[in-house]
Amino acid sequence: MATYSGLLVSIFLLMIVTFSAGDHTGKGITSKHKKSRKLRFDGKKGEFRILQVADMHFANGKTTECLDVLPSQFSGCSDLNTTAFIRRMIRAERPHLIVFTGDNIYGFDATNSSTSMDAAFSAAIESNIPWTAILGNHDQEGTLSREGVMKYIVGMKNTLSRLNPVDDESIDGFGNYNLEVNGVDGSIYENKSLLNLYFLDSGDYSTVSAIPGYGWIKPSQQVWFQQTSKALQRANINNPPAPGLVYFHIPLTEYSNFISNSSYKGVKQEGISSASVNSGFFATMVEAGDVKAVFTGHDHVNEFCGELMDIHLCYAGGFGYHAYGKAGWSRRARMVIASLEKTTTIDDHNGGWGAVKSIKTWKRLDDFNLSMIDVQVIWSKKNKKN
Repeated sequence: MATYSGLLVSIFLLMIVTFSAGDHTGKGITSKHKKSRKLRFDGKKGEFRILQVADMHFANGKTTECLDVLPSQFSGCSDLNTTAFIRRMIRAERPHLIVFTGDNIYGFDATNSSTSMDAAFSAAIESNIPWTAILGNHDQEGTLSREGVMKYIVGMKNTLSRLNPVDDESIDGFGNYNLEVNGVDGSIYENKSLLNLYFLDSGDYSTVSAIPGYGWIKPSQQVWFQQTSKALQRANINNPPAPGLVYFHIPLTEYSNFISNSSYKGVKQEGISSASVNSGFFATMVEAGDVKAVFTGHDHVNEFCGELMDIHLCYAGGFGYHAYGKAGWSRRARMVIASLEKTTTIDDHNGGWGAVKSIKTWKRLDDFNLSMIDVQVIWSKKNKKN
């Protein structure tokens, strides 16, 4: 009996170790459960709501001073203001997914990268809302390597982030993955993706001596994107085409195509800090045919959104208080709402929700009223061929 009890204790301890290991490696029981968590459209309103948070630049919490705020705001302003803003956005918008698009922490100022990430993502974690993250050019400048940062994120609670595609060691970067958003539970599309989300690592800085400046999306990543897009479209061939949204940190050179403010909605207040070479990824997305919009960060006081060759190129605007901005110009976040069309299909037993009808976006400011600005439709089924 004593031997049997000892065996039970050993098994129990082994389970605890396995569970704990999975919490931060992304390979244990907890991680498998997280990755099986399906995203799907809301059955009451037929919506899927995405909150984009760009450039938190989180460091050490309340001891980290704010940058570029009014003198009246400076006293007591810290990373905690960034956290408070996330909580305000979650309460106001009730997103189904939170997307952090890089420079989540400012590694150079963070005493410990892991501790900084725990604090940076704490509001998302405590909300119990699924969240996902990609890397910017500052995340790896602390106590963890770029791979180490992404591995830590993958192991965090409630995240759907992934290190890279399974069994693909040839792909460049860390944090290239896709998520599918299924139709309403109980509808004819409950097991079909009606919205495809792509996340890519746009790198940090060029590693080619002849090419100065920032990184870019490499050929291996573009091949993965092409293959994934084709596979998703092929799997959905007998259903309405699923629109795609793409998230990464560093803007493409094509963002420079928007010269006059009549060609976009929002403001452009600084140069486009893209890579100094054109990676060709924009052409790759146009050719794929499913991408309707791209969302980036990096340039904090740019927050415009304009259409080029049927794809909207959008900035989120700077979110974090330990990031450069403009004094008196509110920090901001971008929302994206995909809405389903209402149907009267006899076989549909849950509200008659069909495929995606339209995709809208707007921004909210961290001001007294949490002001909503620049509402625009970035894709509509009735106005597009696909």
